[in-house]
Amino acid sequence: MRAFGIDPGSRITGYGIVEKHKSNLIHIDNGVIKPKANLIFAHRLYSIYKEIILLIDKFKPDVIALEDIFVAKNIKSAMKLGHVRGIAMLAATTANIEIAEYTPSQVKSAIVGIGNATKQQVQIMIKHHLKLPEVAAEDASDALAVAICHLHSSKMQCMINANKN
Repeated sequence: MRAFGIDPGSRITGYGIVEKHKSNLIHIDNGVIKPKANLIFAHRLYSIYKEIILLIDKFKPDVIALEDIFVAKNIKSAMKLGHVRGIAMLAATTANIEIAEYTPSQVKSAIVGIGNATKQQVQIMIKHHLKLPEVAAEDASDALAVAICHLHSSKMQCMINANKN
């Protein structure tokens, strides 16, 4: 299974693609989408959308895993984050790809083992889990973490569903 993790942001959107073969996690790619800072918000959203579509076409993921909205102190920032999540969902839906959502604490628990881990702890564990030569950029690490969270969670969900039958 190939998971495309997205850490949505209106200025920087992180992405990470991870594949699972048996019990091995394989790093495929990661990076950030940075629309030009001088673009109006709607055009930044369109730029992010186009880049996600290009990445979907290039890497052919089975699922898009998104970090869910957290309760932000700044409502305006939370609204912008919601817009970016929406265009990521639109890109996934347009490509007929399943969407999975995880809270920040679910992601941190899956990667570090505690739901209140720091960004630096997540980055170090991502480097370790994927055997990366260096620590990935913060937003890319967060996206890789979401992808890994899904790959671990989807196996657990399959086991739960099998036990129900």
